[in-house]
Amino acid sequence: MNEKCHQFLLRLIILFLLRGASGVLTDVFCSYGENVTLPCNNAHADCTWIYERNRDSIAVVLFANGIKKNNTERHDRLSLESDCSLNIYKVTKEDRGLYSCKQYKDGIKRLEDGPSFSLHVLHVSSPSTQTEIRPGSSVTLSCHLYSYDEYYCDPLVDIDGVQLVWVNHAGVNLQTYSRFQILHSGHCNSTLTTTFLNEDNNTEWRCLATFKNEVKTSASYTVEYLVAVWPTLDVSSSRVIIFLGEIAALTAPTVILLLIFCEKRPSEFWFII
Repeated sequence: MNEKCHQFLLRLIILFLLRGASGVLTDVFCSYGENVTLPCNNAHADCTWIYERNRDSIAVVLFANGIKKNNTERHDRLSLESDCSLNIYKVTKEDRGLYSCKQYKDGIKRLEDGPSFSLHVLHVSSPSTQTEIRPGSSVTLSCHLYSYDEYYCDPLVDIDGVQLVWVNHAGVNLQTYSRFQILHSGHCNSTLTTTFLNEDNNTEWRCLATFKNEVKTSASYTVEYLVAVWPTLDVSSSRVIIFLGEIAALTAPTVILLLIFCEKRPSEFWFII
């Protein structure tokens, strides 16, 4: 058995231990910038929330006995409800990770394991600057799902793994169009490359994150040109140009007359009037 298979089996074992026999670990998916609430279902707001960003990080206490730890990151974006539910405002990719609620049971002053959540954050980004957003220029969009455990992203996981799918505003898979080049790196990273067309202005492309064949969340990118795109000249446009030309022809004598007035001396000008 090679090293890759050993690592894969180790991830499965660790994931099973995290979930436990009762399946207390819940996967929560959200997109960048959303608000998320993780329930603890405790009768009293005296629980303790513990957070781990990834397996290599040290566990951090966010709330201890219902009191927020002021020295933690994201202090201003965290709050606790009366039932110990944890609120995270305007989620970023740095919020991904494992959240565990510890609570008191039956009045006994001993913390016991409560629900745990694996938070996955979906984010779409583009390296292009605004000056490059115009017809004829190319763009590469990156869709990435940030997770606590690489198990969800491992290409060996085909059944329960994550899948990223690019669709348009109508929900049609962009993979079916030849103008879009889509590349996947594992299950948690996908890039879309295309060249902007005139009709792409105000168009939305969306990246869907599916888990167990169910759409869990999505993140979008909207094309917005800085300069207005002029439509191709058609018959109606030609009529508009002819109409403007006729107006110019009618107003030309008036303009010439005004110029003559301006060249005359003031006394002559008032005489003409």
